[in-house]
Amino acid sequence: MNDQLSNYVNGVFAPYEGVKSVAELKADLLSDLQERFRELKAEGRDDETAFAMTINSIGDIEQTVQEVANLSRSLERQVLINFNASDLRNNDFAGVVAHNGKFKASNLRGADFSGADLTGSLFEVSDAHEANFDGTNLTDCKFHVTDFTDASFNKTILVRTEFSTSEQAGAKFINVKLTDVKLTMLDLRKTIFENCIFSGVDFKRCDMRGLHLDGLTFIGVKFDGSSLNEVTFKGATLRNVSFRPAFALTNKNYLAMKTINFDEAMMDKLTYAALKGLGVDFDLSKVTII
Repeated sequence: MNDQLSNYVNGVFAPYEGVKSVAELKADLLSDLQERFRELKAEGRDDETAFAMTINSIGDIEQTVQEVANLSRSLERQVLINFNASDLRNNDFAGVVAHNGKFKASNLRGADFSGADLTGSLFEVSDAHEANFDGTNLTDCKFHVTDFTDASFNKTILVRTEFSTSEQAGAKFINVKLTDVKLTMLDLRKTIFENCIFSGVDFKRCDMRGLHLDGLTFIGVKFDGSSLNEVTFKGATLRNVSFRPAFALTNKNYLAMKTINFDEAMMDKLTYAALKGLGVDFDLSKVTII
């Protein structure tokens, strides 16, 4: 009868062979079933009755095994997505799900992350030159000291994403809505933004000199401490936007802020009043108040 119990347990666990935690559960379960069977026999049950009662005593074991296996596989996947100090040049990550991935000191040149879900991942001191993040979910991701030269962000999901002290020359953000994103100490002079919406974005101490932000939408955005010499907001929409210079408004800073171009921009009264309150003689004659 022990063979029958073993065959039954083997059948239940067959789909999950190779999953370590399931193998341990299988051994424990078989031992418990054999002990239960012996107890029932000691009570005078015949073999068939004792076997049936033993099997019925464990309930829906198949569902339990499946849940344990799914959890184990999920944990195993989390272990596998630690790519610290890895050479992943031109690697194909398209469409993968890799939450909380670790990419520290990794070579990601030309890597394809298009359509992937990298929620909560950390990229630090890595080379993502020419990497493809088109359609990638980068919610809650952090990028520190990472090279995004010529990287592509087309329809990328950027929610609470953080970029700091990273190279952005030639990086293209196209058809992207940036929500509660933090951009800290970045050189954005050669970064391309097209058809983007910035909502709750914080540009902190960024070098944005000469950047063209024409026709874009800014809602609840802060440009605190960023260099904005000759930045253009032609035809842009600005609601509740804050402009604060990096330091006290010296004559040099005054002249630099004055070069910002707001021609044909649309802004709400709060933004308009904030600009007026800076004491800079902005040319707002072509601005439409909304």
